[in-house]
Amino acid sequence: MTFSPEAGRVLGCLVEKQLTTPQQYPLTLLALTAAANQATNRDPVVDLGEDDVLAALDELRRDHLIRVVLPSHGRFVKRYRHVLDEVYGLDAPRYGLLATLLLRGPQTLGELRARTERMVDLPSVGDVQAELAVLAEHPEGLARSLPRAPGQKEDRWLQTIAAPWSTTPAAAAVDAGNDGPPLGTDDEGSEWSAEPTAAATGDVDRELGALRAELSSLRKDVAALRGDLDDLRQGLGG
Repeated sequence: MTFSPEAGRVLGCLVEKQLTTPQQYPLTLLALTAAANQATNRDPVVDLGEDDVLAALDELRRDHLIRVVLPSHGRFVKRYRHVLDEVYGLDAPRYGLLATLLLRGPQTLGELRARTERMVDLPSVGDVQAELAVLAEHPEGLARSLPRAPGQKEDRWLQTIAAPWSTTPAAAAVDAGNDGPPLGTDDEGSEWSAEPTAAATGDVDRELGALRAELSSLRKDVAALRGDLDDLRQGLGG
């Protein structure tokens, strides 16, 4: 079973929020969209619309990995929850690790231990390795280790149930066998590199990161206001 990277992001967010903010779980579409687009604890940072998240949820429903929780007990909108524990027979430490791999891509044992500590208790790197071994040996083959690349000091692990995010255009050009950045010509016919400078790219990346963080903050504020409105309606008997 392999699904889209968007579906992987949504599934990872459901697990993360269940383990870190259980009082807000299951999640509404609005809260889930905000979680998927967070500027922190995500790699890559993306900007998914509600339609993208709904398509990912439909994909996960077809694979029986989520359930819809209909409005009840004063709640006015549908919510969504994962069922990784039922489908794959996983406990919290294992699906917590799987979620971290879905949200952050390939990682070392030390990175996984540090990044899952808000969700589950894994006392040592050895515990992380033992749990990953269980995921790797699962009949569905939920995770695997990557061969150590030149210059890397540690092995990395990745999840195998969601497709990776596509590479950037520059990376795709290198993968296709190009020798370097694309070239253009000036008015005199001299060649110049069309690739932006490192400084310019850094400025754009910083500005984009700030805009994404601001958007994420605004979405959280809207979600909080909607929750307050729901509570007010409930108090008024609406």
